[in-house]
Amino acid sequence: MFIYNAWYVAAFAADIEPGKTLGRKYLNKAVVLFRTEAGEIAALEDRCSHRAMPLSAGHVDGDVLRCCYHGVEFNGKGACTRIPNQARIPASANVRHYPVVEKDHLIWIWMGEPALADPSIIVDSPEHNDPAWTWRPYNFPVKANWQLIIDNIMDLTHVPYIHARTIGGNPEQHYNADTKVEFDGRKVTLLRKMPNSIPPKSYIDAGGFKGRVDRWQEVRFEPGIGMTCRVNAGGCDVGTGAYEGKRDNGFMLANNHFITPETETTSHYLWTICTTAPKESGVPDVLFDQFFDTITEDEVTLQAQQARIDDEPERPFIGIASDGAVNQARRLLSAMQEAEEGGKVAA
Repeated sequence: MFIYNAWYVAAFAADIEPGKTLGRKYLNKAVVLFRTEAGEIAALEDRCSHRAMPLSAGHVDGDVLRCCYHGVEFNGKGACTRIPNQARIPASANVRHYPVVEKDHLIWIWMGEPALADPSIIVDSPEHNDPAWTWRPYNFPVKANWQLIIDNIMDLTHVPYIHARTIGGNPEQHYNADTKVEFDGRKVTLLRKMPNSIPPKSYIDAGGFKGRVDRWQEVRFEPGIGMTCRVNAGGCDVGTGAYEGKRDNGFMLANNHFITPETETTSHYLWTICTTAPKESGVPDVLFDQFFDTITEDEVTLQAQQARIDDEPERPFIGIASDGAVNQARRLLSAMQEAEEGGKVAA
């Protein structure tokens, strides 16, 4: 299942330098991203209309992309602007272009009907621009279906098991957490409180805690404004007001998970880890390294799941009590797909 009329993160802005190309596959479609020498981003189907040469192997010259095979040129809207030694350019020489937006150091792409692409709705990632936050980007190619990644983030009861060495904590505290799932038809919000918790190693390193903490985890998933799960988490010393919004005295982090399907069984998993810990303290670097290990643990888990699913694709999952947010997220995505099918969206 793919949803075409949605914004996906195609790449980090720093991945595409002026005059360079980047070839990737999104939703089973080969796409070339390129930045003109003036700095503008464009996205075209990665196939020359002449002899199907990948345009990602071509050359950027000013504001056009030149195929490396016979020199046919295309502008950022996919229009063929030049065929060597030929005055007439047929309309059939044009290639498909995809709407792209550069925002908050991210490149967002719209794979569906171009007329429906509204850049103004794209979710903000304010931590990427706020000097109070330090952040680092990562891109994991994961051999797993994209919905498994969303499932993994929306059910954090896996944390004490999969991430016992990093952000885990006590399993009983996770399962007994004060948990609330909210759904308003557009977004799913998971709210978890773990008062009087023993802090995991990463929290001790980042926050310098000497004793127990009041810990929180908040996940927001609103695919209509961008296929991402935003996780806000952290901890404060017990009884210092964490659950009343007084969190400046503790440790806060934001983990932005950008999930983009590549194929039915592979995904682009781009994510950023952001923290308010002072950069000069050296804590952010320690934290970032630990979260790299954390997401690597997720990657291994997701790929193991996909391998077993591939063995028996029709075998259903069995639900358990902690699936509330997962189930709501799946319902939301199914509703988006059904709306597309009702509108006969062209893939």
